[in-house]
Amino acid sequence: MSKQFLRSGTSIGANLAESECAMSKKDFLAKVYIALKECNETLYWLELLYDTDYLHPEECKSMYADCKELQKILSATTRTLQTQLVNKK
Repeated sequence: MSKQFLRSGTSIGANLAESECAMSKKDFLAKVYIALKECNETLYWLELLYDTDYLHPEECKSMYADCKELQKILSATTRTLQTQLVNKK
């Protein structure tokens, strides 16, 4: 589980780094959306790691709060981009 947490958590940043070189706004949206999905997966693994007593409550609380904040940012970004793309047509 910890390796899955590491993979999904680092994938968020990797997808956002890749989005910087997007070929279009649609491509940028797709990469940011993948980062959002990875963020959701990271929260899942974090909850499992906590439930199985792999993480101390303080560690989990801090990481969970950071991940939820990132989730809100990515969610707002994808909504804004989707709206911009729809209104452009």
